[in-house]
Amino acid sequence: MTFVVTDNCIKCKYTDCVEVCPVDCFYEGPNFLVIHPDECIDCALCEPECPANAIFSEDEVPEDMQEFTELNADLAEVWPNITEKKDALPDAEEWDGVPDKLQYLER
Repeated sequence: MTFVVTDNCIKCKYTDCVEVCPVDCFYEGPNFLVIHPDECIDCALCEPECPANAIFSEDEVPEDMQEFTELNADLAEVWPNITEKKDALPDAEEWDGVPDKLQYLER
């Protein structure tokens, strides 16, 4: 089992989750984070730390966000690993809660 970063992380990219991850399984893109499914140990520490409520257990990913499971796996193979907390994107608060942000994902 793994955890999955979903839609609401896009254009927010809070990194509170990265700081608590004991196995450094987060990977960073320009405006989104992903979790590497083969590295995640299902500890659940990241989920409550996400200010945007964008992290779900693989079996609890909302129906309309199922594509994010594969997206996390794919992007974790090409993006660099992130192991320390950084500032959120400058306009993160404005984007937090905006629906259907997949179109804004920068690869």
